[in-house]
Amino acid sequence: MTVPVSHHYEDVPSAGTARLATDVSHYLSEGPVWDGIRERILWVDIVSGTVHSGRLRPDGTIRVEERYHFPDTAGAVAVAETGELVVAGTHRLYFRSVDGAIRAGAELISGRERRFNDGKPDPRGRFVVGTLGPGGEQLMRVDGDEVTVIDDDLGLSNGLAWSTDGSRFHSIDTTNRRIHVRDYDAVTGSIGRRELFRQFEHGAPDGMTTDADDHLWVAMWGEGCVLRISPTGRIVARIDVPAPHTSCAQFAGPDLETLVITTATEHLTAEQLRASPLSGRLFTVTPGVRGHPPYLWNGRTQRHA
Repeated sequence: MTVPVSHHYEDVPSAGTARLATDVSHYLSEGPVWDGIRERILWVDIVSGTVHSGRLRPDGTIRVEERYHFPDTAGAVAVAETGELVVAGTHRLYFRSVDGAIRAGAELISGRERRFNDGKPDPRGRFVVGTLGPGGEQLMRVDGDEVTVIDDDLGLSNGLAWSTDGSRFHSIDTTNRRIHVRDYDAVTGSIGRRELFRQFEHGAPDGMTTDADDHLWVAMWGEGCVLRISPTGRIVARIDVPAPHTSCAQFAGPDLETLVITTATEHLTAEQLRASPLSGRLFTVTPGVRGHPPYLWNGRTQRHA
C-alpha cells in the first residue's frame, strides 16, 4: 500500500487522495490536455518524445489508445479544433496533421542544455511556451511566424494558466518557486507588467490549471501533492498523490469534473522508487469542483522549417 508523500503541506485541508489511473510508468509524464471534441486525454512523456492519447473511463482510470512519436523531446502538446497537434520539441515546434504527417517548424531556441518545456494555447489560440536550461530562460508566444518574447529572465519556465475571463495570466518559474501574474488582453495581444502572485518555501511548483471558480491547481514537484490556490494567492486545499514528483494537473471529462495528474520517476533514487512504486503513472481524483474549459490551439503553423 502506498501513502501520500507530502511533508510540508499537512496543515492544508485535504480534498482527497488521487487514485491510480494508468499502468505504465513514465520517466517524465507532463502536460495533460483534455480534447473535448474527441473526448480524449492527451499527455506527453517528455524525454521519449512521445504524446499519449487515452480515454477517461467512468471509474477514473484511463485506457491508453494511441502513442505519437516525435523526432526529439515533447515538452508539451496542444490540439486544434480539427484535431491537428502542436508539440514543443527541443528547439522547435512540430505540427502533426490528422493523417499523421509531422512537419518541423523553424528553430526558435538553441543550446545543447536548453529545450522547450511546458506550453498552452492562450484564449485566442496562440501557443505560449517556455524553456528549460542553464538560466535566463524564456517564455514566448508563437502565432504562426510571429514570435513574441514575454520573459527572458526565468530559472525554469513551467506551468501556465489564465483566469476564467482570460484577463489575467499566471506563469510559473519553478527554479525560483514563484507564480507570476499579469494582465492579458487576448484580443489585442497586449501583455501587462509581471507581478509576484505566490512565493513557495517548500517544493517546486510545476504544472497548473484553472477551475471554474478561478482557483489554480498547482502540482508540487517533490511534495507529492496538488495545491488549490485562491485568486488572492492563499492555499486552500490539497490533493495527495502517492508519487513525490507530481508534475501537472488538468480537468478532464465531459463535465470537467475529473482532475488528471501526471507524475515522474526522473531524479528519484532507488530507495525513493521502492517507497513510491507508482511514480511515473497518471492519477485522477474528483475534487468536487469543475475545471475551466481548456483553450484550443488556433492551428497556425510556421511556413518554413
